[in-house]
Amino acid sequence: MEDCFEHKTVVVNGINMHVVEAGQGPVILFIHGFPELWYSWRHQISFVAKHGYRAVAPDLRGFGDTTGVSKDDPSKFTSLQVVGDLVELLNTIAPKEEKVFVVGHDWGAIIAWALCLFRPDKVKALVNLSVAFSPRNPKRKPLETLLAVYGEDYYIVRFQEPGEIEAEFAKIGTKKVLEKFLSYCNPGPLYFPKGKPFDDNPVILPSWLPEKEVDYIASKYEKAGFTGGLNYYRAIDLNWELTAAWTGAKVKVPVKFIVGDLDLTYNAPGVKDYVHKGGMKKDVPLLEEVVILENVGHFLQEEKPDEINKHIHEFFHRFSSST
Repeated sequence: MEDCFEHKTVVVNGINMHVVEAGQGPVILFIHGFPELWYSWRHQISFVAKHGYRAVAPDLRGFGDTTGVSKDDPSKFTSLQVVGDLVELLNTIAPKEEKVFVVGHDWGAIIAWALCLFRPDKVKALVNLSVAFSPRNPKRKPLETLLAVYGEDYYIVRFQEPGEIEAEFAKIGTKKVLEKFLSYCNPGPLYFPKGKPFDDNPVILPSWLPEKEVDYIASKYEKAGFTGGLNYYRAIDLNWELTAAWTGAKVKVPVKFIVGDLDLTYNAPGVKDYVHKGGMKKDVPLLEEVVILENVGHFLQEEKPDEINKHIHEFFHRFSSST
């Protein structure tokens, strides 16, 4: 089916965005995370294309074959800019579609929540994977909170110093780093001790991740590097500053949220209570369903593609006859 994927470059917001498309029909925009690419959605793209939708999966700014952003400047990687890229992409490739369906994972889920906050008029419905909505805390910056809860070795804290973690990754090798990330299935927090971000244990790739697929992702990261993706983490406090106007704002689009029970994001302090005891429903009033996949880790759209495809199709089908 990947033979039917169409690769194109679309100029949006002064950057050259690499986009993969397949199928005809209502648009489903797929937003990837880190360390991912459009390629993380390959199973979903072919599925929705066969079921009457037009899949659109870009490499976000800083990732893969998307070019034109200075990776030396983390301030170019805020949610406002990335959402701006996606809005302009939709305006360019689907000018007649007032609203589209959206699916996000990891950082892509964070961007999808932001897209729904900033431009709910553009979104028919959202299926978000892995990262629950996180309301802005006006009293404390995110990094301050993460440092207090997890300490200096926590991966997001370790990602902050430009060039530092990149140098450590370079010593390990791009492919090995990606293998370690993509096979991570520990519900506990991810720590990167200085000078030794990963243990020496050999990587046993899970059955759902063939080596040739890691090779494809690694070939793109060899070329583009990790800095673009890491800059999303480096802009989290700036995101917080720039989004003060949305403190207390609610996500007003229909949502299905799916997460694996072994996902480190789901097992972070307070997340389960927030998701299941009414906090998320208060912030996302049109949250229609929460799905917990058992014995499933972070990269659920690749680990359980058939289940995820079914959930996406079932949810969006409800809205497909309306605008």
